[in-house]
Amino acid sequence: MLVREWMTSDVVTLDEHTSMMKALHIMKEHQIRRLPVLHQGKLVGIVSDRDLKEASPSKATTLDVHELYYLLAEIKVKEIMTKNPLTIGPDDTVERAAIIMLENKITGLPVVSHAGDLVGVITQSDIFRAFVNITGIYKGGIQFAFSLEDRPGSIKEVGDIIREHGGRMVSILSSSDTATEGYRDVYIRIQDLPPDRLKTLESVLKSKFKVNYMVKDILKAI
Repeated sequence: MLVREWMTSDVVTLDEHTSMMKALHIMKEHQIRRLPVLHQGKLVGIVSDRDLKEASPSKATTLDVHELYYLLAEIKVKEIMTKNPLTIGPDDTVERAAIIMLENKITGLPVVSHAGDLVGVITQSDIFRAFVNITGIYKGGIQFAFSLEDRPGSIKEVGDIIREHGGRMVSILSSSDTATEGYRDVYIRIQDLPPDRLKTLESVLKSKFKVNYMVKDILKAI
């Protein structure tokens, strides 16, 4: 999955000379927590709602309301923004974007082309959407978790049995991070089956493989 497939292309931005007051208004209006800052059309920084709050006068200030408004109108975002922010390319993977966000404890990344142009923004919400999409949960509510031998053909053997019992697989995810040596944790999601056929399939799978669990996700109540 590439960043360009999941990023937001219609990006709200700020000029570096935008005042704090206007930046606060734009964030509130668009319900955005961070905004890219541009200089002559090029990305030079990023400002977050936290930056604006930390730079705003305390409630305990002795300034009167007119002085407060003047201060907020005079301070420019270039004075409080994070300069040279971390970025990601549109042809980088969503997984790489997720790692950068996770390791740097940030909630979004500007997406910049090879020419240095801002072409989008990808956020944690976009990452969540991509993850949900790849799991296939909206197409299949039943998930089997297996501990399978880490050898060629082991997943195919499971898939063959699922198909023999009328099951249709919508996603297959695999990981070795938490698996026993020589095995892989494999998660196969299938479309719903009638209760009797699902019970038979579960029984057959448990007789031939190590099934860690079978769960049926119910989304109607969410």
